[in-house]
Amino acid sequence: MASSLYSNAQHVDFDSVLAMDDPGMISMFEALEASGLRGFLGCPAVVYEDALVDFFENASVRNGVVFSTVGGQIVKISEKLFAESFELPVEGLEDLSEMPKDSIFDARSIVSLSGEQINLSGKKNQMKMPYRLLCDIVAKAISVKAGSFNAITVEKFSLMTAVVCGVKMNWAKFLFGILKKMVAVKTKQAKGFAIQISLLLATFPAVELGEASEFPASKILSKKTVLRFVSINDRDGAEEISGAAAKKAVSKKRTAADIEAVVPKKKRTSKKKSLSSISSLEMVVVAEEALVVEPLDVEEPRCSSADAVDLIIQQVLDETRADEAPADTIEPAVAVEKNWFDLPYEDIVKKWEAERPVVTA
Repeated sequence: MASSLYSNAQHVDFDSVLAMDDPGMISMFEALEASGLRGFLGCPAVVYEDALVDFFENASVRNGVVFSTVGGQIVKISEKLFAESFELPVEGLEDLSEMPKDSIFDARSIVSLSGEQINLSGKKNQMKMPYRLLCDIVAKAISVKAGSFNAITVEKFSLMTAVVCGVKMNWAKFLFGILKKMVAVKTKQAKGFAIQISLLLATFPAVELGEASEFPASKILSKKTVLRFVSINDRDGAEEISGAAAKKAVSKKRTAADIEAVVPKKKRTSKKKSLSSISSLEMVVVAEEALVVEPLDVEEPRCSSADAVDLIIQQVLDETRADEAPADTIEPAVAVEKNWFDLPYEDIVKKWEAERPVVTA
């Protein structure tokens, strides 16, 4: 489709933009007009899509002249025809490398939004709004470069300098040189000049151009589209500023690594038994040791560890109460009969049996 040949193109409706209420925009478009580019940028916006496709498929450069066949007819476009068709200046600088350094120096301050010289390796949002639009015009309609249109390049800024500072350019030679690059096989120059080539093809009576198409109104700079450009760039600028502020705020926040470094990691420790568990265990051991008695002729019933613990606890409580009781409440110890050996043997045995402790649950 031929529409791909002007997907990034721009054209200028000078009558419309020069009637705007924006002094900055008017000044910029007046500078474009004074540079001699009005005939090229503001020519009638008509496109012959079928003829354009034929032209680029068959075009080549021979001895500095562009040749092609359109609808079976040979067309020949010379630099002279190119210059006369668009009333382009034929005097002045022919190469951008010849641009005066002092003019570039001055332009860097003239277009600057902050008043300081802009960075030539930066973005166009450093510039005042009219010059952001001029940057788009030189990128899309003059140099016809593919890629990012937000970045400033030396080539684009040199073209802007020629317009802003009124440096005389041989626009006929410069623009025709771009056309030759478009049709050269070995170059990566983007295809463009859709309106201009269509008008040039219309100068050949024998060429069948096909049906004409109107150039998209959205790609023609008029009062309406310029205001839209300003609105979009204002919004994008505000979003970029807010995005930068948010990024700065995030950078001030402590990262997860910082937090991890400050907050000590919780050490893994084995679970310790509670004091009550230890005490219970010790009491069970004591109870079991206390229950070890001399064997009796009669086998006594065994008690469980829990019963032993209860028994020990009860003994401790009894002893505590006994220690805390008044002295007069303590029963006197029973005196041991000193002459037990005088008793008969049977009485001694009965006395022993009566005094033998019996351990029960």
